[in-house]
Amino acid sequence: MQSTFTLTVQRPLYILPLIVLTQFAGTSLWFAGNAILADIPALATRPHAIGHITSAVQIGFIIGTLVFAILTIADRFSPVKVFFVSSLLAAGFNACTLWVADNYGYMLLFRFLTGFMLAGIYPVGMKIAADWFDKGLGKALGYLVGALVLGTAFPHFLKGVSVHFSWQQVVLFTSAFALTGGLLILTFVPDGPFKKQGSGFHPRILGQVFRSKEFKAASFGYFGHMWELYTLWAFVPVMLTMNTKRYGITYNVPLWSFIIIGIGGISCMTGGYLSQKIGSARVARYALVGSCICAASSFFFINMPPWIFLPYLIIWGITVTPDSPQFSSLTALAAPPAYKGTAVTAVVCIGFTISIISIQIISYLFTLYPQTIVFTTLAIGPLLGIIAFRRQVAAAR
Repeated sequence: MQSTFTLTVQRPLYILPLIVLTQFAGTSLWFAGNAILADIPALATRPHAIGHITSAVQIGFIIGTLVFAILTIADRFSPVKVFFVSSLLAAGFNACTLWVADNYGYMLLFRFLTGFMLAGIYPVGMKIAADWFDKGLGKALGYLVGALVLGTAFPHFLKGVSVHFSWQQVVLFTSAFALTGGLLILTFVPDGPFKKQGSGFHPRILGQVFRSKEFKAASFGYFGHMWELYTLWAFVPVMLTMNTKRYGITYNVPLWSFIIIGIGGISCMTGGYLSQKIGSARVARYALVGSCICAASSFFFINMPPWIFLPYLIIWGITVTPDSPQFSSLTALAAPPAYKGTAVTAVVCIGFTISIISIQIISYLFTLYPQTIVFTTLAIGPLLGIIAFRRQVAAAR
């Protein structure tokens, strides 16, 4: 009891806000390619470019998380230093797009490399938070994933607020921002008091953690959530553009993309507070149900006038995110302490693999069926997640 009290008192008040800020800075690189796509002629005229650019980052992230998990990097080394090095390299690879934007192959390569290094930012940032918070992790990760959501939406904001903000400036700003975040965490955030030193990777470790009913339920709920999340984010500008063409109304697509994606950051933080009162499991389930309803009803709303369509997308943006930090909290708490970083990273790796499959399927279905009904397939993920997660929710009552 005394030890826990001492650790709680010694945690500086700035730790969580600073981790949140640096996570926001690093993840602003995620959709930078999507935000500038329409302004680069060599990319804007290519069919399926949005799917390929998004998938390049996702595949890089998937392979990166796999490498980080196999080498147990977040558990064997200082996660703060891993975060810094990853931020430095990700910022550099993102900046390289300035010189290769007219070469589609190189553009995809550097988006892939940026995604690879994001594996040392997003899950490692959650590991840093988990090393500082033994209690209230759901609330802490609510802020952290909220920062991820805002960071993902941030390039759309940069494009939406000013017609004079060129795509080159978006690239430079996001790279400098990510590098600044890495420097801040290296300078001001030491490794947390609950950090446990891990050893080398053993395949049986993941087998052991997945035998835990709690870990398995949270993981499968997260997988259902990931089927929907990044595909929705990738296609938000597409849906907005479809609506503007249908009604002949011009509105700021980048700014509305930022609002629809970014509002999920606020709902993540709100969900973090609610988890303190009703538990992470219930928050996750309510979010899954809400986003499932939005996806299933998309065929009805997608052709509605903007005054109905835009509020609908905002509601979808609110409901699609709050379950993510709560699933991460539940998996981190259910994993063995010495392999917490590896277990969380492995789950994130699988989740993003599912997201890339979803993105490619949606892109393919666009060529076969009316676009108005394609997005209903996103409801499959949260529906299966609800089914897989129901026992843990019942146990939490």
